[in-house]
Amino acid sequence: THGLCMFDSHRRLIICNDHYAKMYKLPAELTTPGTALSAILQYLIGKGTFVETSEETLNGTDTFAANGNGKLVKAIQDGRLIAISHQCTADGGWVAIHEDITERQKAEAHITHLARYDHLTDIPNRVFFRDELEKTFQQLHNGKKFAVLCLDLDRFKGVNDTLGHSIGDKLLNAVAKRLANCVKEHDFVARFGGDEFAIIQANLDRPEDGGKLAERIIERISTTYEIENQQIDIGVSIGVAIAPTDGTNVDQLLKNADLAMYRAKEDGRGAYRFFEPEMDARIQARRALELELRSALVAGQLQLYYQPLVNPRSGEVRCFEALLRWFHPRLGEIPPSEFIPLAEESGLIGSLGEWVLRSACADAAKWPKQFRVAINLSPIQFRNLNLVKIVFSSLAASGLAASRLEIEITESLLLEDDSKTIAMLHEFHSLGIRIVMDDFGTGFSSLNYLRSFPFDKIKIDKSFIHDMAKGGDAVTIVKAIVDLARNLKIDVVAEGVETAEQLEYLISEGCTEVQGHYFSAAKPIECFEKVFAQPNGRIEMAA
Repeated sequence: THGLCMFDSHRRLIICNDHYAKMYKLPAELTTPGTALSAILQYLIGKGTFVETSEETLNGTDTFAANGNGKLVKAIQDGRLIAISHQCTADGGWVAIHEDITERQKAEAHITHLARYDHLTDIPNRVFFRDELEKTFQQLHNGKKFAVLCLDLDRFKGVNDTLGHSIGDKLLNAVAKRLANCVKEHDFVARFGGDEFAIIQANLDRPEDGGKLAERIIERISTTYEIENQQIDIGVSIGVAIAPTDGTNVDQLLKNADLAMYRAKEDGRGAYRFFEPEMDARIQARRALELELRSALVAGQLQLYYQPLVNPRSGEVRCFEALLRWFHPRLGEIPPSEFIPLAEESGLIGSLGEWVLRSACADAAKWPKQFRVAINLSPIQFRNLNLVKIVFSSLAASGLAASRLEIEITESLLLEDDSKTIAMLHEFHSLGIRIVMDDFGTGFSSLNYLRSFPFDKIKIDKSFIHDMAKGGDAVTIVKAIVDLARNLKIDVVAEGVETAEQLEYLISEGCTEVQGHYFSAAKPIECFEKVFAQPNGRIEMAA
């Protein structure tokens, strides 16, 4: 399959095979023994065979022949690449093997491209980005600066979940094109995977220029997309780190840009933030807290508190909500708003949630049978396919009747529209477990979810109850939710009740249960012995 030719010390052809002649389309007279190499070359030059000039061809051949053994690659005008291996013979001549490596080179180039470019958007990937970032660091001198921008799309998951991955992929391609149009010629755009992108902003004159680029990107990425007759609105959160101030190597700079991006998300999304040193200190403290949380359960630092749900007319308690508390020996009480998200992010919510479930069921089994217990389940717990078994075994181990357990979920669980999740809820419901939608009214599709599952109870978010004193929309919304629940024959709970005025209004509207500091804050279950001792389970309002 290779072309073979042999020349003597006078550069005359001794022999060649047919493949050599076919590769260069040589006439028969130029393949006979004794033909001068110069004649062959002049013929090929005359036909314009080579990409290089005639002078380059002749000089290159002379140099190649004079230097003894070696290899070179020649480009042919028709697009082929010929690799020539040169081997000297004892009498001063040489043998040459000519190989067409065009397809091999294309395959290797394709493999190289796949290794360094994103397969979906065909822009550089994380590997290529890191190589380019290393190179940019090496070229950093004379007080020059450059920026790294880490980007994460906002609301992209909702597009995938509601419109499908095909439209999601087209959206990512559209985003990549818009990003390419936002940057200058020497800047570098890459996709890290998922909905994450990154940019190297080269030749930075002032740090403020990084902010200007971020503003331009936020404006363009946030402009409505039209894909397959669907109008799509997303946003982007951006973190900016400046080299060498914010990092003197690839890993440090990327980490700090990433920290700044997460701060942008925490601050409301659709924004950009520059890296600040306290961000790193904050994340280190968060990691330390995570380590503390991992040992908190074993160390006995976690405790269940309970808050009663009260009939607003009679003051009777029928249910207690179990609420997890963390009492650290050195740090004191750590708020749930701080450690629950940490548990969800770190994967600890599974083991903590199971402990809460088993402990609350065991506690409730000791109460008079008229009282139920309510337990919050995180959406992340529903990803565990063994959740149904865990709930069932908790009931069985404690001896608590399923009808005395309430499971509270938030609408974020239903946003994923997972058939397995709905199936779990139906399985719970079929046993008699009551299902409650928490924080009703704060999401995007609460009304639609009331159609997707037969909820036993909805809880009006405390933000509406708190704002009732101001009048206006909050009062109207509370009234509408109570009326809706009454018509659907669903119990309704008002959270965050703190004043007699709030209670009076909720009673007048027909709210079935209330919860809040007006009656009691969350406390250890021992604090409610008087409630358990009364036949009607009444509670006195808090002092």
